[in-house]
Amino acid sequence: MNGMIDFHTHAFPDALADRAVQVLLEEGRRMYDVNAYLDGKVSSLIASMDRSGIEKSIICSIATKPSQFGPIFKWSEQIMSDRIIPFPSLHPDAADAEDQVRKVRDRGFRGVKFHPYYQDFSIDEERLFPVYRRLEQEGLIVVMHTGFDLAFERVRKAAPARIVHVLDRFPDLKLVTTHMGSWEDWDEVEKHMMGRNIYMEVSFSLDCMDRETARNIILNHPKEHVLFGSDSPWADQAQAISLLKSLGLGEERERLILRDNALKLLSSV
Repeated sequence: MNGMIDFHTHAFPDALADRAVQVLLEEGRRMYDVNAYLDGKVSSLIASMDRSGIEKSIICSIATKPSQFGPIFKWSEQIMSDRIIPFPSLHPDAADAEDQVRKVRDRGFRGVKFHPYYQDFSIDEERLFPVYRRLEQEGLIVVMHTGFDLAFERVRKAAPARIVHVLDRFPDLKLVTTHMGSWEDWDEVEKHMMGRNIYMEVSFSLDCMDRETARNIILNHPKEHVLFGSDSPWADQAQAISLLKSLGLGEERERLILRDNALKLLSSV
C-alpha cells in the first residue's frame, strides 16, 4: 500500500539534531531499552518515508518552556511541505497561549502537540481549559502524549480517565491520543476509552503489548478513529507498518488506519 500517513514522528533542526537525539536517548535509557533509527533530521525522515512507502508525516515538536514556541514555530514554517506536516507546540505556562493558537491557525498549521511530562502538567487541569476551548473553536488537531512516558516516573498525568474528562468537557476537540490511547496503561484504555469517539494512534505500542490486546482495542474501537503512527526516530517506520499488518485486521481497517482516517482528519482543519 502506497501513500501511507505517519501521524507521529519527530525531527529537529539540523544544527540541533545530533545533540537532541543523544540527550533524549540518555533520558529514555534510564528506564527502557530505547534506540534511535534515524539521526533526527528532516532529510533522514524523508528518506525513511521513501523506503517505507509513506507519503506524509506529521512532525510533532515539544516546547519544554514557553520561550520555545517562537523558534519552533519559525522552524515549522521552514520545513512545511506537501510531505512534511509540522505540528508546533504550545506550552501551558505561556501567558499568551490562546493567542498562539490563533497564530498557529492563521499560518495554516493543522494542529499542535502537547507532552504532559516534558511540559509538566496533567491533561485535565482547569488551567488548560481556556486553551482547549480555543483549540476546539479553531478546529485544530491536538496530538497529546498519553499514558506513561519511558523517561519519567509513573505518575498518571495523561491517564484514560483524565482523557475522558477532557473530552466530556470539550466534545468537539480533535484530540489524538498517542501510543494506543495510553502507553503501558492499556487495561485502563479498555476500561475507559475503547469504543468511544476518541482518536488513537498506534505508535511505539505494538511491540510493547501482546497481540490480542492490540487487536481487541483496535477492533472494538470506532474504525474511523484509529491512526498509524511510528514515533520515528524512536521506531523504524517500515517495521512499525509491518507490526500493524501482522495483526491481521483486514484490508479495510488497514487502509483506514494507514491512510484514509488521517486524510479525513487533516482535511477537516
